[in-house]
Order: sequence, then structure tokens, then C-alpha cells
Amino acid sequence: MAKSNAARQTAGGKPAATKRLEAIAGLKAAAPAALDRLIHERLRLGVVSALAVNPSLTFNELKALLKTTDGNLSVHARKLEDAGYVQCIKSFEGRTPRTEYKLTAAGRRALEDYLDHMEALIRMTRG
Repeated sequence: MAKSNAARQTAGGKPAATKRLEAIAGLKAAAPAALDRLIHERLRLGVVSALAVNPSLTFNELKALLKTTDGNLSVHARKLEDAGYVQCIKSFEGRTPRTEYKLTAAGRRALEDYLDHMEALIRMTRG
């Protein structure tokens, strides 16, 4: 027996097919390909996230927090610095070099945009 038009309507009053098409369109708008690839990488996301909740962190603090190597952290921090997401301040404490990182306004905006995008993907995926 064929369902009537009323039976094919969802609770929101729209046909189920229309709701599915809207969900697909929303998912395309929040497509994974549109993610900020610079921030999406695990270690760079860790750096930006750590700096978002701390006024600044030294190289050694970030290295310990993220459990990574000197070389790995320096490469990823440089990419964030080149993008203008992170500010690197080099100084000396006595004769010991000190490298400190701070999140820039552009970095904070990029992280907020990234998080908004991820939340949209999660909402669309969970329906």
C-alpha cells in the first residue's frame, strides 16, 4: 500500500527527501576539504590550542606538553609563524636562549573558524 503525502512528511512539515537534500547541502558547505589544513594537522592544532588557553608558552613547555621532539616542534611552529597564527619571541635568560610563543589575533580567529567548522561537521553527521 502506498503512503499518502502526509505520511511522507517529516515532523517539521517537509518531505523526508527535502530534509535529506538540505542535510547533504549543509554537509557540502561544511565539507572536510574546506578545513584549514594548516591547523588541522595534529601537532599544529595542539600548539594553537595550547596557546589559546595560555598567554604564552616557551618552546620547552610546548615540547613537553605535546610530547614531541625539538625538530618536529620547530618545523610546525615555523609554519604557524609563517602563516601569522603564532608570534615567536626570542630572548636570553642569562646566557641561555629562550623561545616563547604567543597566539596572534589571526591565529585565534583561525582556531575559532576551525572549531566552528568542526562543530558544523559533527552536527551534520549526527543529524
